[in-house]
Parts: sequence; C-alpha cells; structure tokens
Amino acid sequence: MDLVHCIYCSASSGADLTPAELQSLLDECRRKNAVAGLTGMLLYQNRSFFQVLEGDRNVVEALYERISKDKRHKRVTKIILEPITDHAFADWTMGCPKLSSSQLAKIPGLNDFFARGKSYLELGEGRAKTLLQAFAQEGRWRTSIS
Repeated sequence: MDLVHCIYCSASSGADLTPAELQSLLDECRRKNAVAGLTGMLLYQNRSFFQVLEGDRNVVEALYERISKDKRHKRVTKIILEPITDHAFADWTMGCPKLSSSQLAKIPGLNDFFARGKSYLELGEGRAKTLLQAFAQEGRWRTSIS
C-alpha cells in the first residue's frame, strides 16, 4: 500500500453549519472512511474546513476528487499530498476537535495567524503541518479530538 496523507481546506458553500449538521456530516464521513480504510481529522470554523485524509494513495486521491466536486464545498484547495510512513490519526476514522478561534490561537506557531482572524483557507503548507502536528498522535491538542 502506498500510504499518503492529503491535507486540504475548503469553504462551506452554504450557511454556517449547525452543531447537528456538523455531527451528521461527521457520522457520514466516519461510516464511509471506515469502509474505505481511511483515517483523518476535520476542523470546522467560521464556514471553513481543514481536513487531513490518510490512507492508500488511490483511495485518498479518489475521495479528494469527489470532495472537490461536491457542491457543499467551494474553494477546495489541496495544500499537501505526500507519502507518510504511519497514520497520525490511526484511531480515528474522522476526529473532529471542537475548538473556538481563541483556542486555535493558543496553538504554538499559529497564534499570530488565528489571532488576526484568518481562516483555514489562508493556511500555507508550513502552518498546515503545524496544525497537523498539534493534533497528531503525540500532539498537545490531541485530547480535544472527539
């Protein structure tokens, strides 16, 4: 298996998701990802998404293509697609930390970014990797994942 992770961001094409709508989306992702052998994490804040997908390259790339065509998303932007040696989210078909902008601003290396009210859509590769490391297996913010 050619193990990769794909990190991307997008904006919701509709109104801000309610907690119930976000939970429904997570339930759907978790079911489908379990069947496909995918793991990952999803952050949602102010109508923008940050997602990490981990798994077999062909499966990850096919899912990213479906997401990029999904009318519920706009401005879908692939930040990183690269080989990895291990899953950072092996225990999660789709983890989802529930954090506010002020909590995100407390993550070292990102505090200036989120304190200025920036969204996931403005993340570059360096900050995306910082965010990934904050929530990965040994990350300090791992405990906030539900």
